[in-house]
Amino acid sequence: MQTKIFVCVKQNIRLDHFLTAELNVSRSRITDLIKSALVSVNGVTQTKAGWKLNMYDKVHVLFLEPKPHEISSVDFDIPIIFEDEDILVINKPPHITVHSAPSVKEPTVVDWLKSKNISLSSLSGKERSGIVHRIDKETSGALIVAKNNAAHTNLAKQLENRTLGRYYLALIDYPLKNDTIVDKPIGRNPKNRLKMAVVQNGRAAKSAFCSLLTNEPEQVELIGAKLYTGRTHQIRVHLNALGRHILGDNLYGFKSQKDKIIRVMLHAYYLYLIHPKSGEKIMVSAPLYDDFKEQLFRFFTKENIHETLSADAIILRLNSAF
Repeated sequence: MQTKIFVCVKQNIRLDHFLTAELNVSRSRITDLIKSALVSVNGVTQTKAGWKLNMYDKVHVLFLEPKPHEISSVDFDIPIIFEDEDILVINKPPHITVHSAPSVKEPTVVDWLKSKNISLSSLSGKERSGIVHRIDKETSGALIVAKNNAAHTNLAKQLENRTLGRYYLALIDYPLKNDTIVDKPIGRNPKNRLKMAVVQNGRAAKSAFCSLLTNEPEQVELIGAKLYTGRTHQIRVHLNALGRHILGDNLYGFKSQKDKIIRVMLHAYYLYLIHPKSGEKIMVSAPLYDDFKEQLFRFFTKENIHETLSADAIILRLNSAF
């Protein structure tokens, strides 16, 4: 158990905004701390994330030691795309959760990292060691890991100013009418807590989508996606707002009687960042997994796929289309 004390030096700032900046972690993590009655203001427990702080208010945050995430063994391996003393970029396989949670019983990416004795940052806590950003369990592709706190702090700032980002590939169930940007706020779905949705009072979210290959008879399309923000399920929610769904995404509305696709056909294909120490621009591509390629080959020729999957071509297309 550990307590940290912060003194507010701004007038009329929200409690969750203040702590997000001070601790340099996600706002959802701060909200969890506040709702768990682990935050007090001037000695009084405060459970409202939007509580307005005044100048010189003292904010106490209590950090509880997490319960150990017990696993028997890590029975998988993860390809490493790039590694040095500060960062690690992996190609996360589908069906693997990034970090543990009360509902997660199987080994996670963090468990794998620890089993390899890889040095990890501690800013996100023991259960999320090294994790700067996450991708969904069923989504595959590029994921960056911080090996030390200095790198983690730098990368977190890059996520905010978008000098760190990803380009995605997805297979959808109906072609886009046009290349488009969706700029709509996302929040928890009020009718289904497992889902997110476009909601009036949600957090700002912006995504760009472009068509890469279209199978007209089957009405299936390979698209590229670029995120300007990083909300939970963002690509899936914004596509749903367009009346489109990713193949295999039964949660957001993909339906097929003849196909049994066991995971969401979404892949973080390309990752870019500024190296936290050298300042060098780094760009890496995460190869597609076999299950994604199998679906591609069902609908498109190998020649067309090979020409289309140039990372440079996809980035140029997304950046020039808008």
